[in-house]
Amino acid sequence: MPQQLLSYKKSVIHYSRFGTGSHILLCFHGYAEQAVAFDFLEKYIGSQYTVYAVDLPFHGETEWREGLLFTREDLTTIIKSILKAETEKAADTGQITLMGFSLGGRTALSIYQAMPEKINKLVLLAPDGLKVNFWYWLSTQTMLGNKLFFITMRYPGWFFGLLKLMNILGLVNASIFKFVNYYIGNAGLRDLLYARWTSLRKIKPDIEEIKSLIGEHHTPVRLVYGKHDRIMLSSVGEKFRKGIENQCRVTVIPSGHQVLHEKHAEYMLQALTG
Repeated sequence: MPQQLLSYKKSVIHYSRFGTGSHILLCFHGYAEQAVAFDFLEKYIGSQYTVYAVDLPFHGETEWREGLLFTREDLTTIIKSILKAETEKAADTGQITLMGFSLGGRTALSIYQAMPEKINKLVLLAPDGLKVNFWYWLSTQTMLGNKLFFITMRYPGWFFGLLKLMNILGLVNASIFKFVNYYIGNAGLRDLLYARWTSLRKIKPDIEEIKSLIGEHHTPVRLVYGKHDRIMLSSVGEKFRKGIENQCRVTVIPSGHQVLHEKHAEYMLQALTG
């Protein structure tokens, strides 16, 4: 799979490119994943789409050297630069589809908010960003919360105890408990968690504005959720859909959170084409 590099300020942005089609598909991966997660799509859509999948800061092979801050302006400038470098035509047409999985859903929504006139469809797979997560908000959007987050990543013992207690009391479901326990239990992963969460804190789409833009531009939106997902719930997608029912469709598939997988390619293709 062709791997590409883009110089941006002091950083190097890595992205992969595949396919030869006339339609442009921009893809954004989930937390702790990378651009290659979309590679399997080439065999299914390579003749219809040219696909660009980007490694976000502190993910994959992207070397982010701008500190712990990545803004929507950074994001849109990088995307426009990639499109300009690849093909002038792509940057000037409305034939761009956005696809985002989990964290990548929040990223795709932010791009859409910045340039809705250039986007002809949104495909969001178990997306983050449609609802404010209290713990993420506390950890990244408040000074006190971020300091506590930093300290916890250095000395996580007390947090483990609290998490176990909340799990016993049923205040945290098993999926979230397993997810958090995995990333907090390793010092290296804790450092990455802090860097990733903190650096991406400005990627926070305004949902009401986005819904207004979807209605104004008549942008088709396809939301795909896993039936057994306990992290991103389809009920959030149904709530988002209210008021834009003509543009937005929610599909629930036999999956957990990992919707981005070749075994679910059929549903992803339906979302892209339907």
